[in-house]
Amino acid sequence: MRTQRIADRAKKDAVIIANGGMPFLDPVFWYVTEQRSGSFEGSMAIIFRDGSLDVITGRLEETTARSGNGNVHVYERREERREILEGLLKGCRRIGISGGSVTYNFSEYIKNITNAKLFDVSKEIADVTAVKDDKEIAEIREACRISSRTARAIPDILQEGMTEKEAAWLIDSRMRADGGDGNAFETIAAFGPNAAEPHHRPSGRTLGRGDTALFDFGSRYGMYCSDLTRTVFLGRPDDILIRAYETVKRAQEAGMEKMRAGGRAKSADLAARKVIDGSEFRGRFIHSFGHGLGMNAHEGPSVSHLSKDVFKEGMIVTAEPGIYIPGVGGIRIEDTILITNDGAERLTDFDKEMTVI
Repeated sequence: MRTQRIADRAKKDAVIIANGGMPFLDPVFWYVTEQRSGSFEGSMAIIFRDGSLDVITGRLEETTARSGNGNVHVYERREERREILEGLLKGCRRIGISGGSVTYNFSEYIKNITNAKLFDVSKEIADVTAVKDDKEIAEIREACRISSRTARAIPDILQEGMTEKEAAWLIDSRMRADGGDGNAFETIAAFGPNAAEPHHRPSGRTLGRGDTALFDFGSRYGMYCSDLTRTVFLGRPDDILIRAYETVKRAQEAGMEKMRAGGRAKSADLAARKVIDGSEFRGRFIHSFGHGLGMNAHEGPSVSHLSKDVFKEGMIVTAEPGIYIPGVGGIRIEDTILITNDGAERLTDFDKEMTVI
């Protein structure tokens, strides 16, 4: 049970997962309640030492709250919420909070209600959520299916003279039309020299002959994300970009060979970095090899050369080496990966051979 795993890891009398107003909503709230909709602003999920769950929510979200896990307590006025919280936390002396997502005002609110000492248990929660259960993996598989189908359609989408914004919009609409529940993150569409910026935001730049066209996007299905990057070319590119593409492809394969349960996450990054830094593109791989993926587009574990994480069966991560040449362009190839005892299972599906349109 998800709540029991968090309780066992946190070792506190209670752990409070709190939602403020937008955008201060904690995905862990939906992780433990397993509710499918609702914004739940001002709601709380309280996990007790025995793994039991109580949910405090407003009247607006009552119906959805009762469809999920936990004992549901409904309030109409803030005073009622405080009374409910005081009753539930009575006797709790050590309370865990998700320090990376709660506001300062909320932590002060809890201190005023109880005499308990607060502890940041965000690391303990992240250790639990990093390993996905079967239900989570199934939703991520579907998110990956949706984004993979869109990736395979990119050669048909691209037209000379279209803007990055137009291409991004077409990718987004295709994912939604194919059953996606929204974007995992803002789609990156980068043409020509703009592809040398890893987090480029789509602009009015138009696609020309010989340009790199780099797309980084993901669908959300249910509450879960996919993430992939495909780099294609409109017409034959400069030879340096052809060599860069082949180098990135080899780097991804080298890194993925290190991805299996029990392996050190940094070994995947180091293997990929060795390929790139052993080529003419030394120093052009300027980010980590990958990151965890789940309800958030970026979460644990870290797959960088500095990571101390160890891969576990059920983790979902990305494999995304890149080479970036300012003024020329960039290459990135990315897949979403399931860590198994036998190695890396690729959940995204598209041809990695160089595509010239």
